[in-house]
Amino acid sequence: MADLKEATKENLAVLIEGIKAKLNMANTAVMRAEDFDLAHYEDLLYLYNMVQKKASFGINEMTAIVEELGAMRKQS
Repeated sequence: MADLKEATKENLAVLIEGIKAKLNMANTAVMRAEDFDLAHYEDLLYLYNMVQKKASFGINEMTAIVEELGAMRKQS
């Protein structure tokens, strides 16, 4: 496994894919690694670590996580 402490585009992709997999997101195409900037890497790493530690998520937790991810996406 890669050292996720280093902010690289490859590690960013690992974080996003890991979050999507753990949340069992139905429409994973709406969240792609290229939609996020490395400027948010530390926040994404924190979110990734939090998500990986939990066994399950309530609807309110899921909504909050998705909203947080949405706030970190690049604005086009």
